[in-house]
Amino acid sequence: MASIRELHTQLIKKERSAVEITQEAIERIQAIEPKLHSFLCVTAEQALTQARNVDAKIAAGEEIGILAGIPIGIKDNMCTKGIPTTCASRILENFVPPYESTVTQKLADAGAVMVGKTNLDEFAMGGSTENSAFKLTGNPWDLSRVPGGSSGGSAAAVAAGECVVSLGSDTGGSIRQPASFCGVVGMKPTYGLVSRYGLVAFASSLDQIGPFARTVEDAAILLQAIAGHDPKDSTSLKVQIPDYTANLKPDFPKGKLKIGVIKETFGQGLDSQVEEAVKAAIEQLKELGAEIQEISCPRFRYGLPSYYVIAPSEASANLARYDGVKYGYRAPDADNLISMYSRTRAAGFGAEVKRRIMIGTYTLSAGYYDAYYLKAQKVRTLIKQDFEKAFEKVDVLVSPTAPTTAFKAGEKTADPLSMYLVDLMTIPVNLAGLPGLSVPCGFDNNGLPIGLQLISNVLREDQLFQVAYAYEQSTTWHLRTPQL
Repeated sequence: MASIRELHTQLIKKERSAVEITQEAIERIQAIEPKLHSFLCVTAEQALTQARNVDAKIAAGEEIGILAGIPIGIKDNMCTKGIPTTCASRILENFVPPYESTVTQKLADAGAVMVGKTNLDEFAMGGSTENSAFKLTGNPWDLSRVPGGSSGGSAAAVAAGECVVSLGSDTGGSIRQPASFCGVVGMKPTYGLVSRYGLVAFASSLDQIGPFARTVEDAAILLQAIAGHDPKDSTSLKVQIPDYTANLKPDFPKGKLKIGVIKETFGQGLDSQVEEAVKAAIEQLKELGAEIQEISCPRFRYGLPSYYVIAPSEASANLARYDGVKYGYRAPDADNLISMYSRTRAAGFGAEVKRRIMIGTYTLSAGYYDAYYLKAQKVRTLIKQDFEKAFEKVDVLVSPTAPTTAFKAGEKTADPLSMYLVDLMTIPVNLAGLPGLSVPCGFDNNGLPIGLQLISNVLREDQLFQVAYAYEQSTTWHLRTPQL
C-alpha cells in the first residue's frame, strides 16, 4: 500500500477513489486475517460509508484533508461509539461505548477511514499480545513469532499492509516495542500531547496514544492529526502543535545536532545481532552529520522495577470499576454482592491482569505503601533527572528499542519476569513522560526486524521526526515488506 501523501495525491487527481482504496484494504484484511489475526473487529460497512463521503466531497469540488480516505486501524482500547471496545478482555466482551474517544473523533473529522479495531494484550498489559482473551496475533515476518505488545495488532496490521497507519497506546513501550518487532515506525509522544479521553485506562500517569506507520512521514502526519489540547482530559497540555512534516530533510546541518548513546542500554542481556545493527545505525547518523557522544543515565536500570510497582498500583485502582455492576460481564448465580464481585472478576479477567491487580493492591496497602509505591515514585523522579542532565549535553538520545528480536509464541508465557525484561529499554521514557520513537534499523539472521529507539526532550517530537527521517531516507530497511 502507498504512503499517505501518495494516496492523497491519487485522490485529488481522481486517479483512484476512496472507495477503491478502502475496498483494497478490506480485501487484504479478508485474505490474510485467517492466519495473522491482527483485528478483533472489522468495520467494513462503516469504512465504505466513510470512503463514499470522501468521494462525494471530491466530486463536489471540496478540498479534503491529507488523511481523508486513508484506511486506519484503531487499537481496541479506544472507545468507538456504537462499535464494540473490548480491551481484548472477557469482562468487556459485549461493551459498546455510548461515546467516541477524542482521537477517533479527530480522525473521523479529518475524513480518515477506520477499517477495524486491532488486537492487544488484555487491558494493554503485556509485551507479546499473547494475553488477549480472544486470539493470538502472529508476526507478519514469521507467523510462529509474536508481534510484540501490547499494541501487537496495530503494529502487525500496518506491517502486513492491512491499513496504511494505525493507533496504539504506550504505557511502558507498547508502541515502540511492537514497532521494533514488526519492522515499522512507532511513536510514543510526550505525556499529555495527545488526549487520553476515551482511552480505557491501564496506568493513567503513563498511558499515551501514538501512531504506527511504515514511514516516518506517515507517522508525523498521523500525530499531527491527533495531537492538541482537550478540555475533556485534565492531563492534556495547552501547547501549540508545530508542523511535524515541515523540516523532514535527508541530512542534518553538520555539527549542529548532538546525539547521545545511552551506555547503560548496551552490554549484558542485549542480543549481539541487535547490538551490531544499532551500532551500525549510530555510525550512519554520524555520517549524516550528527555529533555522537556516549551518555550515562545511571538510574536507567531501575526503570523496570519502578514501573512494575507504579503501573500495577494504578491498574489496581483503575480496574476496580469492573465489578459486574455498571457495565461489562456479570457472573451468574451469585448469592450476594461480594460473591458477584469475586466471581465476575475471577471469570472476566485473564491471568496477567489478575497478577498486576494483586501486585498493585499489595504495594498500595497500608503497611507497604511507603516501602514500595512511594519509593518507586522517588526513583521515577531520579530517572527523570538523569534524562534532564543528558539533554543539557545532547539533543537526542539513542538506544536499541528492544534487547532481542521477536521471540516464538509461548516462549516466555511461563516466565512473567523474562517477559517484563523485553520492555527494559522503553520503560524509562514513559516514567519521564518523554517522547520516544522506534525506526527500523536492520534485520537479524532469521530475517526479523530490529528497531532503533530515539528519545528527545519534552515536546520535541519535531526533532525526533527529523532525525528518524534522515536516517530512514539514507537506508532501505523501511522498503522491505513481509511476504504473506
